[in-house]
Amino acid sequence: FTPVESIDADQARAFMKDNPEGSYTLLDARQPSEYEGEHIPGAHLIPLPKLTDSYDKLDPDKPVIVY
Repeated sequence: FTPVESIDADQARAFMKDNPEGSYTLLDARQPSEYEGEHIPGAHLIPLPKLTDSYDKLDPDKPVIVY
């Protein structure tokens, strides 16, 4: 596994502003009902309990922002 860096919301916004969409993965790890209620545009849903079974859906060459 690659080391994980924690960033706050302002740092995530700045990262997303400074990097083109598609150069990173925005991952929503909440439950489907929460995602359906509201989510950040472009976010991919993989609920936290299913994340370990879904690593193959993530591009290992792109940074991943998880919320």
